[in-house]
Amino acid sequence: MIRFRLIGRFHSICWTAVAAFALSMIGITPLAPAQGVDNVIQPGERWLDDRGQLIQAHGGGILRLKDTYYWFGEDRSQTNDPDKRYVACYSSRDLAHWKFRNQVVAIADPENLGPKWILERPKVFYNAKTRKFVMYAHLDGPGYKIARVAVLTSDTVDGNYTYVKSFRPLGQESRDIGQFIDDDGAAYLIFESRPTKGFFIARLSDDYMDVDKQVAFIEAPLEGGAVVHYEDLYYVVGSHLTGWRPNSNVYATAPSLSGPWSAMKDIAPPEMNTYDSQSSMLIKVAGKKTTSVIYVGDRWKPQELWDSRYVWMPLDIGAGNLSLPKPQNWRINVRTGVVSIVPDSKP
Repeated sequence: MIRFRLIGRFHSICWTAVAAFALSMIGITPLAPAQGVDNVIQPGERWLDDRGQLIQAHGGGILRLKDTYYWFGEDRSQTNDPDKRYVACYSSRDLAHWKFRNQVVAIADPENLGPKWILERPKVFYNAKTRKFVMYAHLDGPGYKIARVAVLTSDTVDGNYTYVKSFRPLGQESRDIGQFIDDDGAAYLIFESRPTKGFFIARLSDDYMDVDKQVAFIEAPLEGGAVVHYEDLYYVVGSHLTGWRPNSNVYATAPSLSGPWSAMKDIAPPEMNTYDSQSSMLIKVAGKKTTSVIYVGDRWKPQELWDSRYVWMPLDIGAGNLSLPKPQNWRINVRTGVVSIVPDSKP
């Protein structure tokens, strides 16, 4: 089971305390460390990229290639053309500092869906056989009545992705989607289907351009589905159907992707509404010393989507239990997998 340790360097803590005391004596309240400084991750705070701009990767997904993580997500920048939809790509080797790579999707309505058409929750897979990067995203029209997945491809991870097609996986309506890549490299699409009052886990075809078969149907009306394989169990996390409003996200476990899946349980105290966030993905960091699992959630601001925040926090997970601790500043060593909580932090 993952457990956290409060660690810090003695001299760093001492000088920080001295500096804070000195500032307080002259009436100045010291600020919390900036996001990414000293590899500190601050859940819910402004997160800037290497250009000093807000990271635009909402409803996103992470793809790891060798020692680099690529974060894709909805680009909701205020300067975007309102008739187009955008996906941005960032890269990092430590999960704290992110470099802007490209606005990999910037497309007009591809299927005459109408005003306020929707392209959201992009997830990217790499197919080693075809050497193509394949992006899946939720494609919809006004009123969310189309309910399809869009497929786009690129020859490079941060290249310009070309729209290929859309379809309903397994012939089912598909809204919120998630991705899962198992330890054996098999790739899966997770998608919520409103009429069936549940969500599917489906294995992708050999070229990743379609779904091959249904692996599981989880009978629970949830969205924002995310899966992780930790030790000898699979864990799935999902959000109730409350639109932009946060709710108490839940989880279930199973010995295999096909089930049987356990009953759903809350990942945090219900009254906390998942600390004002909605599940987006789970990141497993398998280091030399331990394996950590990171909850990634979106803290939506529907009136200011460009300023929606990210709640990243290591999970307490193991032996069939999963819980999201109260968000605190933290850091991770991606080589060892060791997570440490930054003392006295109040994000």
